[in-house]
Amino acid sequence: MSMAESETDDTDNPGDFNPPTWKQPDGKPVSCLEKIKVLNQNLEEIRGLAQDALEDAVLMGCDEAQIRAVFNAMLESLKNPYRKPK
Repeated sequence: MSMAESETDDTDNPGDFNPPTWKQPDGKPVSCLEKIKVLNQNLEEIRGLAQDALEDAVLMGCDEAQIRAVFNAMLESLKNPYRKPK
């Protein structure tokens, strides 16, 4: 294995996570290619930031399971400002 190959790992491989088929509230797939592109770009950006934060935390001696739990809790705390009242 070359030096360059040994320095890369699976975190640099964009193929290890596939974006979902984006759906509308009625369950139909989002069909606008520009919307899908933006959603996928946003997801890729969030994933990159989360990967960096996970790596930083582990390198600083934090428990990986706790970091993942904190990430999940943070996602659950996000508010939808466009939710229609029932």
